[in-house]
Amino acid sequence: MVANIRNLLPGKLTGKGLFISVISLILFVGVIIYAVYEVTKATVEISIDGEVERYDTHASTLADFMMEQNWNVQEHDLIEPALDTEITGNMEVVWKKAKEVFVTIDGQEETVWTTRDTIEQLLEDLDIAYKEHDVIEPALATIITENLEIQFDSAFQVVLTSDGEEQEFWTTSTTVADFLEKEDVSLGKLDRVEPALEEKLEQEAQVKVVRVEKVTDVVEETVSFGTVTKKDNTLESGKEKVVDEGEEGKVEKHYEVVFEDGEEVSRELVKEEIVKESADRVIAVGTKPEPVQVARSSTPSSSNQSSSNKSESNQSSSSASDNKTFTVTATAYTAGCNGCSGVTATGINLKNNPNMKVIAVDPSIIPLGSRVEVEGYGVAIAGDTGGSISGNKIDVHVPTKAEAQRWGRKQVKITILD
Repeated sequence: MVANIRNLLPGKLTGKGLFISVISLILFVGVIIYAVYEVTKATVEISIDGEVERYDTHASTLADFMMEQNWNVQEHDLIEPALDTEITGNMEVVWKKAKEVFVTIDGQEETVWTTRDTIEQLLEDLDIAYKEHDVIEPALATIITENLEIQFDSAFQVVLTSDGEEQEFWTTSTTVADFLEKEDVSLGKLDRVEPALEEKLEQEAQVKVVRVEKVTDVVEETVSFGTVTKKDNTLESGKEKVVDEGEEGKVEKHYEVVFEDGEEVSRELVKEEIVKESADRVIAVGTKPEPVQVARSSTPSSSNQSSSNKSESNQSSSSASDNKTFTVTATAYTAGCNGCSGVTATGINLKNNPNMKVIAVDPSIIPLGSRVEVEGYGVAIAGDTGGSISGNKIDVHVPTKAEAQRWGRKQVKITILD
């Protein structure tokens, strides 16, 4: 090559001058080559995530240029124009690096790579049409950053019935409890919700709140008085006199009452308190024998008169037993009457047999143990006696005081069956 260069130089140059000339020529050629290299470079203006930089390159394509710069381009990055585009002078390139975000749509989470700037633009890319009542967090205008978490819940309609009103609501709640909390529906301790609070809420669900209230209702009731009789030897036999009119008692009954939406659904008696005891009605029954009537037409001897009186007395006492059917005065009593043991004179336990038909009698008139048919009462056993039961009088046994009061005192026909 030196020989070739020497041929290009004047013939008189030799030695040191020749060397200097060769070096100068090489430098000149190098400058020319460098100048040509620099002139032939293309200018690339690239915007990387909004920041613009300028580069000169001999790369033939945009991909070659990226490799030349040792830039790592990811699969989801946006590069415009495409990587296989040939580089021309003053070329403008846009490179947007994709960001990884996490999108939860109606409870379903998915990972999304995006180069969009805002959440609103991302939802457009995902073909998600949102409505007025849908919930999007963060807001639509939020700038997307790396690892951003986005929540989207689509709203649906629910019908709520509460406090006598029916309303429609748009909601994104997943359970009944969450829905009521978001709508500020407060619940009392006893209130009932249909469906249950933990139930999943679905499109067009019907939610009903039943207001439940328990109150104590105190009711004052009267207590009927009983009727008792007592013998009075100052009154003629068969006559009666009211000694005490009797007085009704009072009792307070405490009820637990349950209301649902203002309507009573149950009532339970929980306590009774006696305010005033009842006082029995007391009736005196005469036991004094009736005076003997003496005929004025004749004056029999004392012996004859005595004999006659004995005959009449025997005839009177035997008349009831001789005749199977006769009329008596009938009252009523219960096994729980004042002073009653509940066991009759013949040993019948009326407390254990409240519906048994038994009558108290005067044994001198109706023998104990007899079967007797009583008008308006039925067939009964003459199984008891009583201090006030004397002569043509009976006391019929009934289960309750109320029945005894309804029976009262009456004249009835009886028939001794055996």
